[in-house]
Amino acid sequence: MRRGAALTPVLPVVAVFAVLALPLDPSGEGGAGAADAVSGVVVLYCAVRLVRDRRRPLSRTAAVVLGLPVVGLSLAALGAYTPGAGVAGLGRYLQVFVLVPAAVLLLIRHRGDFRLLAWSFVGLALWQGAVGVHQYVTRTGASYQGEQIRAVGTFGPQDVMGMATVVGIGLVCALGLALGRPSPRQRGAAFVCALALLLPLALSFSRGAWIATALTCGVQLVLAGLRRALKVGATVAAAGVVLVGGFGVGTAMLQERLDSITRVADAPDQSVVDRYTMWAAATDIWRDHPLTGVGLKGFPEYRDGYASSALSAGSDTEGAGAAFRKQPLLSPHCMYLLVLSEQGLIGLLALAGSWLALLVCGLRALVRARASGAHGLDCALIACGLLVWLLIDFVYADIGGPSTVLTAVCLGMVAWCALAGNGEAVTPAPVRACAEKAVAR
Repeated sequence: MRRGAALTPVLPVVAVFAVLALPLDPSGEGGAGAADAVSGVVVLYCAVRLVRDRRRPLSRTAAVVLGLPVVGLSLAALGAYTPGAGVAGLGRYLQVFVLVPAAVLLLIRHRGDFRLLAWSFVGLALWQGAVGVHQYVTRTGASYQGEQIRAVGTFGPQDVMGMATVVGIGLVCALGLALGRPSPRQRGAAFVCALALLLPLALSFSRGAWIATALTCGVQLVLAGLRRALKVGATVAAAGVVLVGGFGVGTAMLQERLDSITRVADAPDQSVVDRYTMWAAATDIWRDHPLTGVGLKGFPEYRDGYASSALSAGSDTEGAGAAFRKQPLLSPHCMYLLVLSEQGLIGLLALAGSWLALLVCGLRALVRARASGAHGLDCALIACGLLVWLLIDFVYADIGGPSTVLTAVCLGMVAWCALAGNGEAVTPAPVRACAEKAVAR
């Protein structure tokens, strides 16, 4: 009973993972989903706990770091194309980059809670990965080169990056646990999970997720120690060769997908052409509106006026239980350019400044963890890995889709490790003494 009570503060956050494990409606049109609703419950639950325990919401440093994006968001909301778009965009950005991260930060009380969330990421990744591998084997996945073999998990073709995001983040968490945990049993279990996630990550055919995961894991290995990095890197490389070697016809497709990363400028496919065209359009939009951008959710309204004729009408999606549909291209698929075009230089500096502050504080926490031995090293490695993964992935992707709420959870975990200091909560303890005096009176 006591153990259940001890886990209560982060259980609403764990519920977000549980909801994302459920299949999505193949005919869904996007927008807020069940996971977003649960994240709202997490924020409300955190607020109720703060009022009940009479705690100050955030420390001054945490409030500044997490509240910095509000500056650019407020200006961009005022300059939105329509008032409705401004309100909707402001709510979404506040959810992902301010409110949910702050709630997660406040609900994590110690390293045990942090590790519970990390293992929840791993568990969700294993489940989504298993569904994705089944889709590839049975040819019931999303369409890829005319065959329904692309692993998308329960997210479906409407969020084709969802499973790749979950698996990539889960692999980063598993590797951090494997490198930093003092228990040999937990290290071994985490390392096995990391190896198992390589296969569904490959079958996602997501070049952005491949790049982000590979670079992040390399950073984690180096931060954990060069000698260990060489050993683990050799093992992972060998496992990758074995896994890829067993794909059969999939090997050629994977090799072609890998080769396309190095020749995107020479012989790009239509998806790359669309991406480059939208990147150019976003850059031109920013040049005409340098300081505050065109307002939240303004990119789709201005896109056609700046994009060249090379841009297609949309991306074709089908398979995994969904009928064929043309999915419109409503963002530049680069978080930095999306912010730059819609929020201008002020918005980008505010948002990127918050991320940079978290990265610096996270690295300081990692240095402290290494100096004190293995105490909390796994949490620091996971936190730094999560932020590095997001910063790299944002070059190729932006927020959108049901999996976006995981970005908010990641930022909350990073914020706790970066701003807590030696693993303690950043908020002061409840003012029990004052309460006791009040009762006595």
